[in-house]
Amino acid sequence: MTFPASAQPLSDVRRTLAVFAHPDDIDFGSAGTIANWSDEGIEVRYLLVTRGDAGGFDDTPREELPVMREREQRAAAAAVGVDQVEFLDGYADGTLSPTLALRRDITAAIRRFRPDRVLTSSPLRRWEHLAGPSHPDHLAVGEATTCAVYPDSRNPFAFPELLREEGLEPWVVREIWYAGGPGPDHAVDITDQFDRKVAALRAHTSQTAHLDLESWLRDWLGATAQSAGLPEGRLAEAFTVLRTE
Repeated sequence: MTFPASAQPLSDVRRTLAVFAHPDDIDFGSAGTIANWSDEGIEVRYLLVTRGDAGGFDDTPREELPVMREREQRAAAAAVGVDQVEFLDGYADGTLSPTLALRRDITAAIRRFRPDRVLTSSPLRRWEHLAGPSHPDHLAVGEATTCAVYPDSRNPFAFPELLREEGLEPWVVREIWYAGGPGPDHAVDITDQFDRKVAALRAHTSQTAHLDLESWLRDWLGATAQSAGLPEGRLAEAFTVLRTE
């Protein structure tokens, strides 16, 4: 199973909501693209389902990690021009599934922010790359977010308490961008944003301090650009883009 060919991205996007499982997920796959959007005047907001309490590579006490990782994510967001970062409560890192409760919480965020575009992780597993993109939490958030985009956020009879008690009117998200999925075919040139992507990832000190980020990123993003047919020396992130209407 894979995605269809990407649609041409919408040209009139004003707001984008990025929905991901853990702090740093956005920055590994999408920070350069988000920096481009910020520079274009698109308002971007982040929604993180967990605070990454199962991450880390040292002996930092577990009870300190969520606060640390939230702080890191806010600093990373600022590096690419994003100042609106929301975390859900009640979801533990490593335990996610696309439950109705998670769909409801993502639906509420969509109806509050009313984005034209949603960026999220792929709900489809990459069998050739189980580590990273195919983390079960990523797949779960991708599936829950897809269900929140359609049908939940646009259906007035889905989670009626959102309308009745919180006044959150239905909203149609017109486009979804998937990161980390199989066969991404929409490449975004982020060469001019490379330093900001590195800065965003370095902000996640608890996760990246042990990595040679610049060398690794240049190899990965250079290979992505080359596969997309971009000129030698360019760097790119790649996605699948789908319309919802």
